[in-house]
Amino acid sequence: MISLFLLSLATLQGDTIASPSRQIDEVVVVSNRQGGKRSIKGQVASIDEHLSQLSHVSLVRRGSYAWEPMVNNMQTERLSTTIDGMKIFYACTDKMDPVTSYVESGNLQSISLNAGLNGNPQATGNIGGALDLRLRKAGFDADPIALSVQAGYEANGHLQVYGADAAYSSHRFYINGGLFYRHADNYKTGGGYELPFSQFHKFNAFANLGVRLAEHDAVEGVVIVDHAGDVGYPALAMDVKRADAFITSLAHRHTWSQGVFDSWETKVYFNHILHDMDDTKRPDVVIHMDMPGRSTTAGFYSLLAGSYKSHSFKFNADGYFNRLFADMTMYPGGAAPMYMVTWPDVHTYNTGLAATDDIMLPHNQTLRLSAKLAWQQQYLCNHEGYEALKVFFPGIDDHYQQLTGRIAASYSLSFSSSKLSIGAGWGSRAPTVTEAYGYYLNNTFDKYDYIGNPRLSNESAIEANAAFKWQPSGQFSLDVDAGVFFFSNYIIGSFEPRLSAMTLGAAGVKVYHNIPHATIVNASLTAKWNITGSIQAESTLGWATGRDDAGDALPLISPLSYSARLAYHKKSLLVQAEMRGNARQSDYAAKYGETLTAAWTVFNLSAQYSLGNITIRTGIENLFDRLYATYADWNDIPQKGRNIYINLSFDL
Repeated sequence: MISLFLLSLATLQGDTIASPSRQIDEVVVVSNRQGGKRSIKGQVASIDEHLSQLSHVSLVRRGSYAWEPMVNNMQTERLSTTIDGMKIFYACTDKMDPVTSYVESGNLQSISLNAGLNGNPQATGNIGGALDLRLRKAGFDADPIALSVQAGYEANGHLQVYGADAAYSSHRFYINGGLFYRHADNYKTGGGYELPFSQFHKFNAFANLGVRLAEHDAVEGVVIVDHAGDVGYPALAMDVKRADAFITSLAHRHTWSQGVFDSWETKVYFNHILHDMDDTKRPDVVIHMDMPGRSTTAGFYSLLAGSYKSHSFKFNADGYFNRLFADMTMYPGGAAPMYMVTWPDVHTYNTGLAATDDIMLPHNQTLRLSAKLAWQQQYLCNHEGYEALKVFFPGIDDHYQQLTGRIAASYSLSFSSSKLSIGAGWGSRAPTVTEAYGYYLNNTFDKYDYIGNPRLSNESAIEANAAFKWQPSGQFSLDVDAGVFFFSNYIIGSFEPRLSAMTLGAAGVKVYHNIPHATIVNASLTAKWNITGSIQAESTLGWATGRDDAGDALPLISPLSYSARLAYHKKSLLVQAEMRGNARQSDYAAKYGETLTAAWTVFNLSAQYSLGNITIRTGIENLFDRLYATYADWNDIPQKGRNIYINLSFDL
């Protein structure tokens, strides 16, 4: 969707071989080097806290760790999430490890969002939107030596955060790397109640290397190693023993100083994810289970950017191979272990071509056109898992092919004190591995076991959006933003009365089906007021609705939301007071297992002070210790109660 407001981004310090800047809706900044939205906690903030700064983003929370991003009230299935353009796929059948959980704040320069179908060139299947986590690189010709150290503590849950990174840069060479560690105990909800199984620890290490081969040619390498362990998920029946990621890439970039073309970047990458669930620390487990998952991805992209007269264009070719395998072993007391394949070793081959063109028109008008076409082949390589699915779908093949694509256009017209933007697009996505081939995957949200459907059709959607920004003066602005998605062949689970559940206590079995159509509508209103040179106020109101083909509510659609912020900024001091909340979620999706969520409002206070190279941040979250849960808190697990935090950053 079109941006709520324009962001003014400063040029990055130092030249790297990252992709040229793309038109984006919003940016949240993780490090110090560019302008845009920021978390008040700075680089010590978690990735989830950074994501929460984006207007179109909400987060599904199953515990203290690894929250699942939603964009335009759509979950992972309808989003594209990349790390510097690299495709990565989660390895957990319960979505306990979104892609965003395998990086740290110390790895990132910024997080960019393209909401809706007007996605970045590497995005595939991005009906709801595309997130790109941009890695932080020292770059050529930056400060010769840089050092940064961070430490933070939060009283609620005794969260400890430690990080350090260093960088060296010259005209021909740069290298930077760092370490990050987080550890948290169980947190307390409002009222002082301890929430069991909400603990975690996480370690992350990264290194970036760049070499200038010639004045217009450079290569760059990236390595990220991420480990999380003893991760509790209070909303689920199981915890995570370990979640490990190895991420690496090698890129080459050529630039031109004149002519039609500006740059040509080609990157190859590889990543491997290990995710092991277990319930050994849970009390009263009737049947112990082990549920490991594995995801391996190798891919490339090649992005050519240029400009000619009023056109600024990009052409992108990309491809990837992904292997997903998950199984489960149950250990009933006094009986032999029972084994089951839940993802049947699915091999996916995907190739795509994308193009964008940003056109500057006369009289302060701009037009953006974008399109992508992708071809996908999938093979079911585990015989046992394939045969298990054939019981429910006789005659199915062990390989499938899908053609997906998207096309979008956006137009904007600027006046002296306002800007109008409109956009439209069409896009499709292939079913996910879970939707097409998953086998008896228990969903604790609605208490059903789910079975995939290899005969699903591609889901598609038409998007229409509009935004209007009115700024009569430099002191006040008002933004209105709305978008609607009309789905065809919407994929969702449907109750199958002929099948029996396998999970103890499950309400039954659902099989993924296409329903003829569904609709999701989002709208927001944002007002900003510079009261004085030092005092700013901002308020936002958001509304959304979602309906299936029968007119019933779709799950995980935000109720009316609101927030207000008052900030005082004077020299090195920043003080901020914030209120945010949701109205009562009375229009909930009972058909899909959702329950009513009560209204809530919380208040936060924060302060930041910089003294030379040292920055101190402190604050109080949930000031009045409110006991509450949001619509996106899985199984209504309560949020943190009152939380006092302090963190320290040192940059040299």
